Formats: sequence, structure tokens, C-alpha cells
Amino acid sequence: MKLYIQQANFFFTFTICQFSAVSAETVTTCENDSVQVLQCANGVINIQSALYGRADMQTCNESRPASQLTDTMCSLRGVEDFIRSSCDLKTSCEINMNDIRTSDPCPGTYKYLQTTFTCLQAVHLITCENDEAQLICSPGCVIYVYGANYGRRDQTICSEGQLPSVVENTHCSNPTNLVAQSCNELESCTIPATNAIFGDPCYGTYKYLELAYICTCNV
Repeated sequence: MKLYIQQANFFFTFTICQFSAVSAETVTTCENDSVQVLQCANGVINIQSALYGRADMQTCNESRPASQLTDTMCSLRGVEDFIRSSCDLKTSCEINMNDIRTSDPCPGTYKYLQTTFTCLQAVHLITCENDEAQLICSPGCVIYVYGANYGRRDQTICSEGQLPSVVENTHCSNPTNLVAQSCNELESCTIPATNAIFGDPCYGTYKYLELAYICTCNV
């Protein structure tokens, strides 16, 4: 049996055992650079791993003395969780290196941020607070939700007509499985993007629901 995955006007075909086989991309940003950019031309970001520190002597070693490269067991705790909460389910993501450099795991060592991610082929849906998210599949196909986040991780999304003070907090991340619980295996599903459903992860911030899903069709 094959599993047919519908996205917009396209169909992607996988055998069941190949469902999770997606090629990974690694982006490396040296310590003195300002921003790391992750981008999916198609689909949404799914973080596999992230390291801030140093794991070898070759990466980001240009014009650096050996004394700044020898500690290859240097890693800042919590970086992977931070990158996941910032970037998962987005189509593109900019990571400000100032947010990473808040702590130094190995003084005297020249560090880098190295992130590995995949691009999941999926429908990317954003619904502003107090609106309704509508997940729809073709007849004979059902919804499978990859993930959902209710909060705010970007200043520009769902910002029209809002005061600057209610969109400035972009570190409001609240991953939720409520969309999957409500919508998986249904042909269509409507769910309100409200605090009553998802709770209020950041009081005073105007939030939005961001999610990714596919339509699976057994043929």
C-alpha cells in the first residue's frame, strides 16, 4: 500500500516505510556574525539538532589561533530547545546571534552556531487570534497535523491594525497538540485561535496560531 500526501495542488507519493525520509540541511554561522537564516523553499522547518560552541577544529577557523580552536567539547545547553521554539513549523527563520550569545560555555574558544533541519512538505497555515483555522482535505483524504504553535514568534505576522506594544514580544512560543487531537483523521476541521482553547502563553500580546498539516489519502 502507498500513502498519497496532498499539499495544495500537488501530490507527493511515499511508501509507508519512506514516510520520514527527508534530506537534511546544515547551516553554520560563526560567532561574530549577526544572524543565522534557515529557509524552506517548500514546506516547513523541522529542527533536527543545534549546537552553539565548538565540536571540531576546522569549522569557523579562518584567521583564528590554535588556542581558540582546541576545545572541541564545547556546547551551550538549551540551544536546541531555543532554536526549536523559535523556528519549528515556519517557512523561514532568522536567529539573532545576540540571543544565542547570552552565555559563554567556553571562554577563550571561538564558537559557532550549527543547525541541522529538514523541510517537511506540508500545508502551512497561520490564523490570527480570535479567527478560526480551517483545515481542509479533498474527499477521501484525511488530515494529519505535524504540529501547531499558539503565541507570537514574529512581529509582522497578524500585526495589521495592532498597537506596537502587543506585537513586540516575539519570544512567546506555546507548542500544542490540541489541533492534532481535534483534527487528525478528519476530512475537514475548524478550530478557533483563542485563549479559551489554547490558554494565554503571553498576557498582553496579540497572538496567532501557526500549524502545518498534510492530507493523507489511502489508495
